Amino acid sequence: MPKFVTRWLVTALAIILASYFMAGVQFDSAFTLVMAALVLGLLNAIVRPILVVLTLPITMVTLGIFLLVVNAVTLWLTAAIVPGFEIEGTSYIWAALLITILSWFINLFIRKEERREY
Repeated sequence: MPKFVTRWLVTALAIILASYFMAGVQFDSAFTLVMAALVLGLLNAIVRPILVVLTLPITMVTLGIFLLVVNAVTLWLTAAIVPGFEIEGTSYIWAALLITILSWFINLFIRKEERREY
């Protein structure tokens, strides 16, 4: 399976799990979930690196903790772009943290399976 599709599915699964664990993360339908995962993936590929470079001094001073704010901004942009995908109130940072951890954890198992194929 191409890496893009795999990452897209992992992001969608992470959003599903985040909506299960957090009351503030909601999506209307499966199509909304798929679009939110696609938009979040594209924003993480295009906008997030720019934000990371622009906020590098703050990130260094905070020893990387400011990356949570960058992740929350990309999640906010995703919620603003995709109708039906909503995050309530101040849940952006917690949702960004949870989606990041879940994506990392799921990718850990996927990478382990990819290594076994070779």
